[in-house]
Amino acid sequence: MPKTIINRHKKTARYFIENLGNGIELEMVLIPGGTFIMGSPENEKGSHSRERPQHEVTIKPFSMGKYPITQAQWQAVAQLPQVNQELKPDPSRFKGANRPVESVSWHDVVEFCARLSNYTKRPYRLPSEAEWEYACRAGTTTPFHFGETITTDLANYGGNKTYGKGTKGVYRKETTEVGSFQVANEFGLYDMHGNVWEWCEDDWHNNYENAPTDGSAWISDESNNNEKVLRGGSWLDYPGLCRSARRNYLDAGFGGSDLGFRVVYGAAWTL
Repeated sequence: MPKTIINRHKKTARYFIENLGNGIELEMVLIPGGTFIMGSPENEKGSHSRERPQHEVTIKPFSMGKYPITQAQWQAVAQLPQVNQELKPDPSRFKGANRPVESVSWHDVVEFCARLSNYTKRPYRLPSEAEWEYACRAGTTTPFHFGETITTDLANYGGNKTYGKGTKGVYRKETTEVGSFQVANEFGLYDMHGNVWEWCEDDWHNNYENAPTDGSAWISDESNNNEKVLRGGSWLDYPGLCRSARRNYLDAGFGGSDLGFRVVYGAAWTL
């Protein structure tokens, strides 16, 4: 199988580190503010009406986890004092300290953020859907932050399927350690495509009609809306499901082996 040549270059990202104890650290990358076009055009392969209408969104600076939350980080925070609910100390199906935590529900990860906030005295939360896409794209407009297609040299997904002019690759059938592909986007974030779906703060809406344009989470007026947004695709998904614009949702109480998350600290400039 021919290898895909990609353009690699080094950049410097601003970041800070939270010490979670026992040598466990959480790296947070500064995401500069800006304006971008959210959603996908109709001519993007695999796009869906739920990714439209495309609309301009202005994002304030914030900090985001360099990687999805790992199992080691989860275990460190899960032993902190409870806020609203219990957390399983080791929920993941695919074990490994540096693999992403998975099999966690939206309710679980909100509790994680609450415990982390109490511990650090900083307001950690899930990203809004707009923040997530902005951070993933990192200034790009292509289906993936590294270009028009995706290969299993760049990300962990169902490599027995192809996207665009891409080639078939490895279907690993499990998660991989965070950062193991050594491919970051322009903001310095890793694993934004594939590995695990990432929970966002927002309630699910079927399209972007009347969506916020200020980067805030889109919370439904319906008190019984328990469907929450997921982004990024996972180890078991077709490559088209890992696109920057792809949206998915599940019930907030569900936690499967392809569901993880990363955290956001909103007050990026006041560290």
